[in-house]
Amino acid sequence: MEARDVILRPVITEASMADMDNKRYTFDVDTRATKYQIKDAVEEIFGVQVAKVNVMNVKGKKKRMGRYEGYTKKRRKAIVTLSADSKEITLFNEE
Repeated sequence: MEARDVILRPVITEASMADMDNKRYTFDVDTRATKYQIKDAVEEIFGVQVAKVNVMNVKGKKKRMGRYEGYTKKRRKAIVTLSADSKEITLFNEE
């Protein structure tokens, strides 16, 4: 699996933005990706040193549209902690 196929998108929430001060970044990743693949992909794409990777599977929520009901897509979320001497990841262009 290629590095760009493993990391799908960053998760931008209030809690994840607060964790960025502690060098912890949250990403949506492929559901088949392992911790080692996630670590290698983040190091390759952003050029940083990863200290720890935590992974969680998020089940889809039940949603209704009138009388029809179904589930949203399940996803896998990874919280990546960078080492202390590593540079930070810039997700937004600061101009």
